[in-house]
Amino acid sequence: MSQFFQIHPVTPQKRLINQAVDILRRGGVIVYPTDSAYAIGCHLGDKQAADRIKRIRKLDDKHNFTLVCRDLSDIGVFAKVDNTHFRLLKTFTPGPYTFILDATSEVPRRLLHPKRKTIGMRVPDNAIVQALLEALGEPIMSSTLILPGEEDPMTDPEEIRERLEHELDLIIDGGFCGLEATTVVNMTGPAPEVTRVGKGDPEPFRV
Repeated sequence: MSQFFQIHPVTPQKRLINQAVDILRRGGVIVYPTDSAYAIGCHLGDKQAADRIKRIRKLDDKHNFTLVCRDLSDIGVFAKVDNTHFRLLKTFTPGPYTFILDATSEVPRRLLHPKRKTIGMRVPDNAIVQALLEALGEPIMSSTLILPGEEDPMTDPEEIRERLEHELDLIIDGGFCGLEATTVVNMTGPAPEVTRVGKGDPEPFRV
């Protein structure tokens, strides 16, 4: 049976944030709000928790998790960022985008794209997840909460609780946070390429 926290979407309660971080550090799988949709996540180094997420979402080993980061300094640890990348990332983070970048050696091998050694990175504009990341001190390994056979992310915390409470350790109710997943921008080639259009405006990345 999962725990269920109602956290204020503008001024997150520090006590509840610290409890959520403790659950992550102990190998828990949590659902939390972002600036695009609810996400499911776990501690970066926890393979068992990542396997649980794969079972819940029925994902295969080819699925790429995203590292949800506090800011550009986190991204710089886990991804190779040149000056052009940095300027774009500075302009469009925080925001509803996932950026595919070449990974550094800090990224666990099992999280990488098997052929291209790339990783998805994201900095959400959401007070709850920002507070979580600040208290945790490292990225959360995450995936959009889309259940098997469905195309759209889950948006209602009560429905998430009803359907998944026996498979999760924590559900954070931060209110309605959107119907759309992030816009995905691949930045590993000579020019940015939009590979999925979501909540973030794709036009600035069109060449």
